[in-house]
Amino acid sequence: MLRKRVYRSKKILGKIPGSIIYTGDRSKEKLFIDTFDYGKDFCTEKELQSVQESFEYKDTDSVTWINLNGLNHVDQIEALGKHYALHPLVLEDVVNIAQRPKIDEYDDYIFVSLKMLYYDDEQQIVSEQVSFVLGKNYVLSFQEAEGDVFDQVRNRLRQSKGRVRNMKSDYLLYVLIDAIVDHYFSVIEILGDKIEDFETAIFSGAVDDDISQKIQNLKREILRVRRAIFPLREVINRIEKNESPLIQKKTITYYKDIYDHLIQVSENIDIYREMIWSLMDMYMTTISNKMNEVMKVLTIMASIFIPLTFIAGIYGMNFEYIPELQYKYSYFILWGVMIIMFLGMLYYFRKKKWL
Repeated sequence: MLRKRVYRSKKILGKIPGSIIYTGDRSKEKLFIDTFDYGKDFCTEKELQSVQESFEYKDTDSVTWINLNGLNHVDQIEALGKHYALHPLVLEDVVNIAQRPKIDEYDDYIFVSLKMLYYDDEQQIVSEQVSFVLGKNYVLSFQEAEGDVFDQVRNRLRQSKGRVRNMKSDYLLYVLIDAIVDHYFSVIEILGDKIEDFETAIFSGAVDDDISQKIQNLKREILRVRRAIFPLREVINRIEKNESPLIQKKTITYYKDIYDHLIQVSENIDIYREMIWSLMDMYMTTISNKMNEVMKVLTIMASIFIPLTFIAGIYGMNFEYIPELQYKYSYFILWGVMIIMFLGMLYYFRKKKWL
């Protein structure tokens, strides 16, 4: 089914830079805010009713993760940004879901935006923008709607697994980005399975009538994933080379690991992209081969019946005098000649391996 293209840029054309305008379609999403405030020996999880309740975490000695779901609530986002002294252009990028992965560095915080990819229940790929603001002792995350890939991170915080409770906010940002990147592997694994299924179907000849449309849809999915992942390599590379005091040197090694994962994912995407083009070529070749088989059969049938038709045409003419017609066994002789010609041509075609 074809989907109508939505031009999100129309919502922000002509607007003043820094205007906080939500460009998505989920305008009825409820506001949901949850926080994790933790240290080495404690972890407090709390669901907030408004952003004002999060203001108390700004200057604490603990590390706080404030996660906001519902980018359509621009007034709440603006209030949160005002309290944490976020630049208006940062808030504009938060609610502009068409934003490419990027990083902006400021004196007191670092802004990172990237895409979270996953498949929904209908096996349609979903690309959701996630934005992070890294401060001295906090990480703010902004999502378009509830549902994400951070459940394992939450469990690690609750159960004090790994290093996250012993590290600063820069490590928390790494853990959150790493969870998104790790999920990229699940997405490309599903893409790989789809490509293999198409290859099997094409080689076996068990293809649907809309196979070409399905291949085109799969190609669009590959391109969508590629657009989401490739710019992220530059973001992580800039974090590695960042000299901001917000990111400790010992944490840089972990970000290098994310970069290695992105390189691996990118290589797989390039391979799958080439395989998609090959799938279309294989499908067109299969169709061409089938057409050639049909034309070969028709050509052989025509080659057999052309001389037979020629003979039948001669003796079917309405001339008054045709000597052979007066002979008693002409009919049977003509049948014999035609059968011998038919069998002889079949033998010749088989010998040439045309049949």
